[in-house]
Amino acid sequence: MPEAVFDIPADGKLVANIVHFARALRRAGLRVGPGPVLRAIRAVEAAGFSDRRDFYWVLHACFVSRPEERVIFSQIFRLYWRDPRYLEHMMSMMLPALRGVQQERPAEAAERRAAEALLDGQAPDMPAAEDQGPDETEIEIDASATASEVERLRNLDFELMSVEEQAAARRMIAKLDLPVRPLASRRTVAAKSGRLADWRRTMRAAIRSGGEFRTMAMRRRRERWPNLVVLCDISGSMSQYSRMVLHFVHAVANRRDGTWARVHAFTFGTRLTNVTRHLRQRDVDQALAAVGAQAQDWQGGTRIGACLHEFNRDWSRRVMGQGAVVLLITDGLDRDTGSDLSREMERLRLSARRVIWVNPLLRWEGFAPRARGIAAMLPHVDSFRAGHSVASLEALARAISVPSDRGDRDRLLALMQKGS
Repeated sequence: MPEAVFDIPADGKLVANIVHFARALRRAGLRVGPGPVLRAIRAVEAAGFSDRRDFYWVLHACFVSRPEERVIFSQIFRLYWRDPRYLEHMMSMMLPALRGVQQERPAEAAERRAAEALLDGQAPDMPAAEDQGPDETEIEIDASATASEVERLRNLDFELMSVEEQAAARRMIAKLDLPVRPLASRRTVAAKSGRLADWRRTMRAAIRSGGEFRTMAMRRRRERWPNLVVLCDISGSMSQYSRMVLHFVHAVANRRDGTWARVHAFTFGTRLTNVTRHLRQRDVDQALAAVGAQAQDWQGGTRIGACLHEFNRDWSRRVMGQGAVVLLITDGLDRDTGSDLSREMERLRLSARRVIWVNPLLRWEGFAPRARGIAAMLPHVDSFRAGHSVASLEALARAISVPSDRGDRDRLLALMQKGS
């Protein structure tokens, strides 16, 4: 019997819905082709349609091939299969709503991508003006003062972006630079305008001229570039932000302008993974695919203290020499209560020239260091900055070249002391 022939109901509505669901997944960025669709139909036929949880995991096994696809699949499944009012919910996200008419809430992770994938980028038809009731009032909105699309995209949260917006944001990130000031080395080099006297060269020149001092030879200190070490959290709460930051790190690692001596990158969730060699690939998609294949703890738990202990023990002396700058990308929500996070952060700080903490939670206006992990880490960083949008990464690029930049560190430390 051919593989494509199935014992299915004659009306075929379930099959049509699975096909439409697969199209929505593909528009949202998942790699779904005809093969997974056929496997899904056969799997549902074998497992049945009586239990919704079984149905979810059957489709999940057929359509999800990478850890980062789980959130998108979950949102689209909820909207398409489980929520009886999913279309109304999607319309509320895709169309502007008036205050007081509909309850406002921030979109959850990947909700906007799920909505756009299901609606295929097309807004539902709105009633014409003559269809309005007697009590309805037509409201005209002047959009002439609306911010430009580029400016809106720069300040949009990574987790609220659609597939097209994420692609545009990645193109903007690829153009960003991460300048840093060179460091003065202890070694010196001959220079006419140097400030250090070169007595050895001066005496040799005097010997050649019969003991007469004609000129004073000078030297200056060499300049060298520091290393950049990136420690990136890839746990479930950080997945979308980490992906954008890794795009940024890939762009920095592949620049040939001599800004950084070397760029070392590590990912951590429940374990530490060195992904430095993968980010050296020129193609960013191949590089991140290789990173995802090696880092098996994508969207898992978070053990910051244990991972920092492993880094300090096994990698610190190899990559932190000669004044390295550390970028620590994490939300600080440590699940490992048995680790001494404060001690590991202090050790990391003593090994680095600067430790810059990038935390996407800082985007919230009322953010305060109440979590145990955040309170343990904050005193041991030099700068504390947000990392949730293209604009925040641009601000990070400007701040990293300023050694005195502290971001919001001092303000939050004052809040901690006031709370204690």
